[in-house]
Amino acid sequence: MRKELLQWSNPLIPSTVKRLAWLMGTGFGSGLAPVAPATAASFVAIVAYFYLPISEDSVALYLLIGLGFLAGIWATGSLISPSDEDPSRAVWDEFVGMWATCLLLPKEAAWMAAAFLCFRVLDIVKPWPIRRLERLPGGLGIMADDLLAGFYGAALLNGLRLLL
Repeated sequence: MRKELLQWSNPLIPSTVKRLAWLMGTGFGSGLAPVAPATAASFVAIVAYFYLPISEDSVALYLLIGLGFLAGIWATGSLISPSDEDPSRAVWDEFVGMWATCLLLPKEAAWMAAAFLCFRVLDIVKPWPIRRLERLPGGLGIMADDLLAGFYGAALLNGLRLLL
């Protein structure tokens, strides 16, 4: 397929597809929060997960993370402009990272609060090699660092849970 056909300005791409990419990429609009859009999106993600009828070790959660990651590459990539490689409104990565942090944790308020705090700290501090993943091109760079931060968070919190 020619590169011109892949441009969002292409009239052959239906506006419904563009709207879906925007809706998902902005985390159902949570990325438009005037202050701390990534934190707002993480909060929306943890609340949504808490109320979803899936358990912490179910195939459904793994599918949600995996398919959410793949779709997120497309959705967040659609929000990138030449002047802004990682727009603050692109927050679907927070959803996927937050859900990854919850892997194998009990779906209880205290553990969900711990997951939220742990993920936000890891997403801000970006320990090695998380920061390097941001350099990947397009939506992949936006998504990959938060997925790894989520896996780090899941490992830390599940290790803590085993100690307790």
